[in-house]
Amino acid sequence: MTATTTAPYTATPERTVGQPSARLRAWATRAPLLPALVFMIVVTQLPFVATLVISFFDWNALYPKARHFTGLDNYRQVLTDADLRHSVWTTVLLTAAVVLASLVLGLALALLLDRRFRGRGIVRTLLIAPFLVVPVAAALLWKHVLYNPEYGLLNGLLHYVGGPQPDWVSRTPLLAVEASLVWQWTPFMMLILLAGLQSRDQQQIEAARVDGASDWQIFRHLTLPHLRRYLELGALLGSIYIVQNFDAVFTITSGGLGTANLPYTVYQSFYQAHENGLASAAGVLVVIGSIVIATFALRVVSSLFREEVSRA
Repeated sequence: MTATTTAPYTATPERTVGQPSARLRAWATRAPLLPALVFMIVVTQLPFVATLVISFFDWNALYPKARHFTGLDNYRQVLTDADLRHSVWTTVLLTAAVVLASLVLGLALALLLDRRFRGRGIVRTLLIAPFLVVPVAAALLWKHVLYNPEYGLLNGLLHYVGGPQPDWVSRTPLLAVEASLVWQWTPFMMLILLAGLQSRDQQQIEAARVDGASDWQIFRHLTLPHLRRYLELGALLGSIYIVQNFDAVFTITSGGLGTANLPYTVYQSFYQAHENGLASAAGVLVVIGSIVIATFALRVVSSLFREEVSRA
């Protein structure tokens, strides 16, 4: 007589009558976010889809009945036209100069504010203030209060010391735009780098000081490697916004004297030349470039979060 073994019985959990399923609970928790999602799609994605469709048409607003499908001709014209290529180069030059100068000045200010001194809170508030100014107001401030050749502050100081009285905007137009943007974006870089400085391991720094390391050695071998991710994040986020900058170029130089960047060229093509298709193609290229930069920025942010989680 052989003994038979039966597999142990495992009871399957039964859903209680009246208890919602896991899928229903998940939808219930996500439901409050649906209006915001629908609003974002309507406000951002639908206009972009419409812009993408228009970019494939030869469409002049002055001759609406003459519009016709041209495929990639608008993109080919954007990439081969001399004026548009110059605006792309101006955009790259403007973005690189502003980001690098803002990072250097922001790092210097962050190192200053990382030290304890009397009135540090007031100084920090004053240094943040330029970033809170409306971009158009900041550009107007630089154009009239500082750059004006007759009553501007810069020429007033030069007149006081017996110096020349140059017209800053006409003599150095691109530098004038860059200076206003650096003034506005340096506080943003300063805040990011100051957060990085305050997340350093103080015990490691104290141990280096005990071992006889100088301030420069600590900065070079400990502080700067620690700030690498924060420098990358500041550069990427700053590039996203400055690539799309329109206010300073429009307000200070009106796109003249070789300062027209790609967003201003889009404005000229759309509102002045009424070339809807060409302007849409240029706008799509700007969006694609911003998405590429934003992708790298998100990777840097996620790596920062992973570092903080592993450190905790």
